[in-house]
Amino acid sequence: MNAKVLLILAVVAAAYADKPQPQTGYGVPDSRSFEDSFEDAKYEFEWSVKDDSSGNDFGQQEARDGDNTRGSYYVQLPDGRLQKVQYFVDGDSGYQAEVNYEGEARYPDSRSRESQSRESYGPPRPTYSAP
Repeated sequence: MNAKVLLILAVVAAAYADKPQPQTGYGVPDSRSFEDSFEDAKYEFEWSVKDDSSGNDFGQQEARDGDNTRGSYYVQLPDGRLQKVQYFVDGDSGYQAEVNYEGEARYPDSRSRESQSRESYGPPRPTYSAP
C-alpha cells in the first residue's frame, strides 16, 4: 500500500516538474518609454452651487491641455464677501494663483450679539404631566 502511494506521488512530482515554470526575471524593456504610452491630458469641467436659503454660493471651472492648466473658483465667505481665485499651471511653473475679493466684510455688532444671547438664553422650564 505504501509503495502505491509513493509511486503515485512520484508520478505527480515528475508531471509537475515537467510543466514549464513562469519566468521571474526581468526581460528586455519595450522600445517605447512609459510616458509615450499615454496621451496628453485634455479636459474641461465646470460646476456651481447656489442655495439662497442657506447663503451657499460657490463653484469652479477648469480646463487642461497637456501640461497647461487654467481655472478659477469662487466662494461666498461668511463675512459677506465673494472670494474669487484664478489660477494656472504652465508646465513646470507650479501653481500660480491670483486672489480677489468682491464686496465689503460685514460683522455683526458685538453689543447686539451680547444682548441677544442674554435675552434668548434661559434654563429650560420643567414640564409636568399626569401619568
